[in-house]
Amino acid sequence: MSGGVPDLTVRVPIPDLRAWLAGSELPGVTSFQAQAPGPHVALCALMHGNEIAGAIVLDRLLRQGLRPRRGRLSFIFGNILAYGRFDPMDPTASRFVEEDLNRVWDLETLEGPRRSAELRRARELRPFLDTVDLLLDLHSMLWPSEPLILAGATAKGRELARAIGVPPLVVTDSGHAAGKRLLDYGRFGRAEDPAAAVLVEGGPHWAAETIATLTAATARFLRLSGVVEEALLPPDPVLTLPRFASVTRTITAASDSFAFLGPVRGGDVVPRRNTLIALDGEEEIRTPHDDCLLVMPSPRVTAGQTAVRLARLEPPQAVQGTA
Repeated sequence: MSGGVPDLTVRVPIPDLRAWLAGSELPGVTSFQAQAPGPHVALCALMHGNEIAGAIVLDRLLRQGLRPRRGRLSFIFGNILAYGRFDPMDPTASRFVEEDLNRVWDLETLEGPRRSAELRRARELRPFLDTVDLLLDLHSMLWPSEPLILAGATAKGRELARAIGVPPLVVTDSGHAAGKRLLDYGRFGRAEDPAAAVLVEGGPHWAAETIATLTAATARFLRLSGVVEEALLPPDPVLTLPRFASVTRTITAASDSFAFLGPVRGGDVVPRRNTLIALDGEEEIRTPHDDCLLVMPSPRVTAGQTAVRLARLEPPQAVQGTA
């Protein structure tokens, strides 16, 4: 199989979340309200039960006693049932229990007859999420890839991602054929609504550098939101010029025999249009344009899963203003 084998070594401490699992609002959801008015800002981790780097970040902030000076600040641990099954000897097995929690956020699915452990959780979280104005969803990656921010398809998501600036690669896209993500849900996905959400892919699942990236992104997000005291946040990192990329084609595997023709890494740029990069059964997968960015390629997928997103890079833009 092309693309090599991912590193499955868990190199970070497994967070003890027992203090937060009961929550103050819902299981796994702890929220603090300031007296001064302001937005409802939420940090989310464990949308996938084996992506523990984001949970480490939230756990540290909670243990530090971070509280809002205005508005409301919430900490959401998503798929706590899957996380309860996390085993460092088999760390990919607890991504979900029955289905991907980050593919169920459309109204037809949420309000339909289908049942699963993840849909029960999404339906439980939904009324609370409807009150959130700004949301940062912390993720990590199995296959080698440059860290990035997924901004969804709206201008407001792109602007929030640009203002955060960590990591500096911002990708706008419309998601997956398999279902909607949390960042596309409800108010977050409606262009006319000011509520906004972005998703940060911080790096390899179980690596210290991923925790550092997610910590920096979270601090930037909180500073931009204005809900916490500046003195409680670490200094901003040195920001580089953000790079924007717009997904032009999402490749969803049509067969279980999808295979790239050589090793791939997220962030690779294929210089020539019409370059053959993969085979999906008998179908050839070719780049649709010059300078084609490979966004989070997954060398091992089954039919119906996203194999790679192909994106067009835009010229660098300066960091300016706030979200």
